[in-house]
Amino acid sequence: MSEKVSFQDVQEIKKILPHRYPFLLIDRILELDIETPKIKALKNVTINEEFFNGHFPDFPVMPGVLIIEAMAQAGAYMMMKKAGDEKNYTVLFASIESAKFRKPVVPGDQIIFEVEGINIKKNMGKIKGVAKVDGQVVCEAILMAAIKKV
Repeated sequence: MSEKVSFQDVQEIKKILPHRYPFLLIDRILELDIETPKIKALKNVTINEEFFNGHFPDFPVMPGVLIIEAMAQAGAYMMMKKAGDEKNYTVLFASIESAKFRKPVVPGDQIIFEVEGINIKKNMGKIKGVAKVDGQVVCEAILMAAIKKV
């Protein structure tokens, strides 16, 4: 299946991913190439996000685990589109092989997630993701996900 997408807004994302506020963590799909597979997604980080109330009130920093989750959501979107039967499948975390955090993400930042499939099969997928703010890498990880029929 060869499909290239250049823009999907949050309403289109909600048609594929089951996540909803406050846990839908990607705002836009900028690029999607099903054949490769690769995806580029965007997250606008705003001060009004609930997690900033406690992380940390005097020095708001986006939790690293949520950066990884947003990266995984971008990867899940890609994997669901590649599966081609989005209504009957979902993608669940299986493992995090490696994650590195390079720089804090703060309110006002715009994170660009670049995720590519390393090895995607019928029921499992391994992906590599990089998160960037202003062109600088803030996080990178290798994730494994299980594709489950619902």
